[in-house]
Order: sequence, then structure tokens, then C-alpha cells
Amino acid sequence: MTIIDRYLLRQFLQTFVICYLSLTGLYIVFDAFTNLEEFLRCADKAGGLLALMGSHYSYQAILFFDRTAGLLALVSAMFTVSWIQRHNEMTALLSAGISRIRVVVPVIVAAIVVSLVATASRELIIPRLRHELARRPQDLVGDVGQELQPKYDHQTDVLIRGGMTYADQKRIEAPNFLLPPALSPYGKQLVAENAFYRPPQGDRPGGYLLENVQEPGNLDARPSLRLSERPVVITPCDAPDWLKPGQCFVASEVDFEQLTGGRAFRQFSSTAALISSLRNPSLDFGADVRVAIHTRIVNPLLDMTLLFLGLPLVVSRENRNVFVAIGMCVGVVAVFLMVVIGFQHLGSIYLLDPALAAWAPLILFVPPAVGLAESMWQ
Repeated sequence: MTIIDRYLLRQFLQTFVICYLSLTGLYIVFDAFTNLEEFLRCADKAGGLLALMGSHYSYQAILFFDRTAGLLALVSAMFTVSWIQRHNEMTALLSAGISRIRVVVPVIVAAIVVSLVATASRELIIPRLRHELARRPQDLVGDVGQELQPKYDHQTDVLIRGGMTYADQKRIEAPNFLLPPALSPYGKQLVAENAFYRPPQGDRPGGYLLENVQEPGNLDARPSLRLSERPVVITPCDAPDWLKPGQCFVASEVDFEQLTGGRAFRQFSSTAALISSLRNPSLDFGADVRVAIHTRIVNPLLDMTLLFLGLPLVVSRENRNVFVAIGMCVGVVAVFLMVVIGFQHLGSIYLLDPALAAWAPLILFVPPAVGLAESMWQ
């Protein structure tokens, strides 16, 4: 690595860190003042106001990096190149017989590393922090009820309904599960006071533990209900060792996060988890999840395409005005993002195949990116 390589890398990293910290700081200040009342309400339960805000925004900073890494890499690269051109350093290097592409190689490598770090964070770190990242300022400790949108378990045909859900206890208030004809010899619905999600444990399936069952009556003395020899509605009659009178258990592979997460589940799950969910017979995700999976795969390539769309605009024109470079960067990013988001939307509403919706921007932008990049080889 030469001195000029280290110089460019240092300039790139300084710009990247400054931009990231500045934008993150602005976001935190705006969001904190907007939701200050909620932080004050939950401060006692979370060990104090500063501890609660520090914990919440530490997680949000990781998510903010994931959302802005590609854009900040482009901004940092364009600013770095514009900076050395502004001080005639690019002219000196070209006069020494060094090609433009050789000069910007460290910047390109640094941008690729940033994209790979963001991908690793998206697949390895963010899924582990899904619970913390999914918490909104209006429900920081999970004690605020959220309306439950009814969801079918497509494996058992049970419609999971209820009042409010509470994330801190994985609880459904006033559950009212609608049973299919094959499971309704005792009644068409299960009504209880509360339902708690319980993950699989040993031989016990995962599902929902209903407490203080109100309907159907006298369920304690009745045998469990099965589908294809698989127990679905388990009663204390058949499981007296772990079910008490007044309880019953509804086996389901729809866990609490999948039941209540919605968009958050798609955003914060790893690609492997999303693919596994598509294979879950109890779930029926739409085209938006399929678009999200393909988008995860193509994201690093999109970041590189965006870089090679923006960087040649500065390198080939030898523009010494940093603000003009930033303006060009904003224009390129705006067009690029509008096209990407537009195709993803068309895929999520079934107007395009999900795979095509995710890969179409790459097909559209790679040829002009290659054409622009040729100017850097001159």
C-alpha cells in the first residue's frame, strides 16, 4: 500500500465517520425530543432516563448504519475524489503517469468493504437484536397493547383472533380463536381471558396457552382434538402434567413475532429466516417477502452499481467544486432510489415477478455504470 493509498483511505474514512455521526446525531436529537414523553413514562421501569435512551439509540444507530451505508459510501467516495482534485493532487498523480482508476482503487475497495460490513450486519447482527430494534418509542418496554390483526394458521386452518397483544409477556388479551369444521365438535371458537405464546419444548409443540377458557364449556373433561393424528387443541384431560383446569393449548407454528411483527419481522429477520418462513406450512406470506429476499441478495451489487454511477461523474470531469459533486451525488441517488423502490413496489403488488422486481434495477443500471466507469480507465 502506497502513501497515496493510505492518504485516500484516511480521507474516505474520515468523511464516512463524520457523515454517519452527523446524520445519526440529527436523527437522535429529532426523535428524542419528539418522543420525550414516552421516554419519561418508561424511565422508571428501565433504570433511568439516560440508560433507557442510551440503550434504545445504541440499537437504532446499528439500524441507521444498515440503512445509510451504501449512500454514505458513495458520498464519501465522491467527496474524497473531489477533495484531491480541488487541491490539484489528481493532476499531479496523472502527470506522474498514474491512471485515474489506479488513483481511486483504494476508494473503491473501501466502499466495497463498507457494503460487505453492512451485509454482515444485516444478516448476523440485526436478527439477533430484532426485539430491541422492533420496539417503537411508543412501546419501549412492550407494555403498551397493540391491536392484533387476525391471522390464519394455514396448516391447521385456525384463525387466530383476539383483542390487544403485549410484547413483554407475549400475551394476547381476550383471545377468540375460530376453529375449522374439523376441529369444532365442541364449538366453533375458543374464547379465553388470555393466551400466552409458548415455544416448542421437548416433545411439546409450540403454540398458545389459553387461560381461563370460557368457551366451550367443560373443556377440561374432553379429549384433545387432532388433525391427521396431530394434536392441535390439547386439553387437561390428555395433558394433566402441564395443563391446569381452565387451560387449553392450541398448537401452532405461527410464533408470536410472526403473528404480531408484520413489517418488522420482514425487516429485521435474516435472509435464511425469511426463506424458512416461506417454507412454513402455517404461514402464507405474500409477494413482498419474496421481493425482500431477492433484494437482500442483490443489495451489495446495487451498492456497487450506485458507486460506479456516481464516482465517474467526479473522476472524469475533474470537478474541483465539492458542492457540485454533492449535488450530482444527490441527483444520482434520488433517481436510483426511485427506480429501485418503484420496482420493489410493483413486485409487492403482484404486477411483476418478485425476482424480476428485485433484479430489474440492476439490469437497468449496470450498462450505464459500465459505460461511465470506462472513462476512469483513460
